[in-house]
Amino acid sequence: MSKNEEVTPLDFIRQTIANDVAAGKNQGRVVTRFPPEPNGFLHIGHAKSICLNFGVAGEYPGGQCNLRFDDTNPLKEEDQYIQSIRTDVKWLGFDWQEHLYYASGYFEQLYQFAERLIQDGHAFICELNVEQMREYRGTLTEAGRASPWRDRPMAESLELFRRMRAGAFPEGRYTLRAKIDMASPNINMRDPVIYRILHAHHHQTDDQWCIYPTYDYAHCISDALEEITHSLCTLEFEDHRPLYDWILDRLEGVVSCHPQQIEFSRLVLEYTVVSKRKLNALVRSGVVDGWDDPRMPTISGLRRRGYTPAAIREFCRRIGISKTPNNVELSLLESCIRDDLEQHAPRAMAVLDPLKVVITTIAPDHCEELSASNHPQNPELGSRTLYWTQEIIIERDDFAENPPKQFKRLVPGGEVRLRHAYVIRCDEIIKDPNSGAIIELRCSHDPSTLHANPADRKVKGVIHWLPLHRSQPAEIRCYETLFNTANPDEAWQGDDFTRLINPNSLQILSHCRIEEGLQNLPAGTIYQFERQGYFCVDSRYSRTDHPVFNRTVGLRDTWGKQQNKSS
Repeated sequence: MSKNEEVTPLDFIRQTIANDVAAGKNQGRVVTRFPPEPNGFLHIGHAKSICLNFGVAGEYPGGQCNLRFDDTNPLKEEDQYIQSIRTDVKWLGFDWQEHLYYASGYFEQLYQFAERLIQDGHAFICELNVEQMREYRGTLTEAGRASPWRDRPMAESLELFRRMRAGAFPEGRYTLRAKIDMASPNINMRDPVIYRILHAHHHQTDDQWCIYPTYDYAHCISDALEEITHSLCTLEFEDHRPLYDWILDRLEGVVSCHPQQIEFSRLVLEYTVVSKRKLNALVRSGVVDGWDDPRMPTISGLRRRGYTPAAIREFCRRIGISKTPNNVELSLLESCIRDDLEQHAPRAMAVLDPLKVVITTIAPDHCEELSASNHPQNPELGSRTLYWTQEIIIERDDFAENPPKQFKRLVPGGEVRLRHAYVIRCDEIIKDPNSGAIIELRCSHDPSTLHANPADRKVKGVIHWLPLHRSQPAEIRCYETLFNTANPDEAWQGDDFTRLINPNSLQILSHCRIEEGLQNLPAGTIYQFERQGYFCVDSRYSRTDHPVFNRTVGLRDTWGKQQNKSS
């Protein structure tokens, strides 16, 4: 390596793993896991964890990343979430190969380990209900009180636990609690519940079980059974690490592996919430059109909007991994998708708010074929045909009867170049006799200016256009941020969140027109509509006779600049 080459420093997690591998820890193996609970859809914060866990494992020969569903709560879990999670992880470009697991697959072992904890004096059957347990737990400044059943004889606890498994008791009658320290400054260590009674059908085990382990108990043991070397999780689990280690320490010799838990900061993206509870509230209230609404931060919502796996992976790379709060501006995510789509998205033209223009210097039946490249930097993408006819359309805001200063588009008596076509001059304005609204422009064209500038004058502006009768109607949906505040998590109060919703987050434009040939594209196809932005064929509403495009992102960060001006 030359002295001029820069070496990108490793983040603290990669550095830790590199040190472990160099020291021969875990026989040099690197095994990570992505462990979603199947009780919701994945979002952009999960993408950060997916990229980290699969990415780190892929950096080492023989590295492995498991996909494990931590399905310990049948009351909130559904098979649809499992299928969507698998789809999202695959779509992001990662493959768990044969390493797909479920915590429910370990239920028998988890139960046997719980019996072992009882026999070794580390767990007991408790009769406190939820409210009483909360009262006994204490506060951050006051120690908790021991349960009256904390010293229940081991044999009695073991018998009750077995009867719990057999379905002898109703929900809430008993719990199995770890016996740790009710005076611990860490509330998670104050005799936490590790099993509870739930007479609920499970999506994987059907009705085999009526007691279920808690997440904290099942998670660390599942990691150990899969011989995970580095258990990577977000910072909210830092206070749970002592319990993670305590359980595995008590099972030393029973489980052969003790993974190392390492925490990193969660992603906080401005103008976004990622709490499952809050996202669910948005869906239930009808504020958004389902979990895959293009305004949602879910992976399915981003996909429907037109975000690509490469852009999301690059976004996760740019934000990095640290222990400090990871508050990220929305403009960074938008920059990543622009950079990706700029390279490969084919070009086309669309007019969102049409204004009719009649070219008076050509005949009504004139139809001239013009050639336009599909990508100015990628000739391999080929070219397309545009049709130069007497009646065309332009964007309404590309004409100004009384233009402001520095207006470089079409004005009365002025000239402008049409993209891929000719220079035209506005000679006449036609208005509605009743409203006074402009309904048509009469223009002449300069035949010598096809793909060439006029020799005797300078024409500054370039606008896009479409032939009126050789274009297709389409619906285009333009999106802004769903929230009107950069920190909606902080402003969210209970169920009163509608005041935070941006009323302009979705604008449906029903009278747009697009180039011929764009009306029968597969869902997810992305184009750059010249001068407008990047647009994706909608996967829910688009049909052959009614194409619908979602605006993925504009061509430049004008939104961010507008926000700065208004703040």
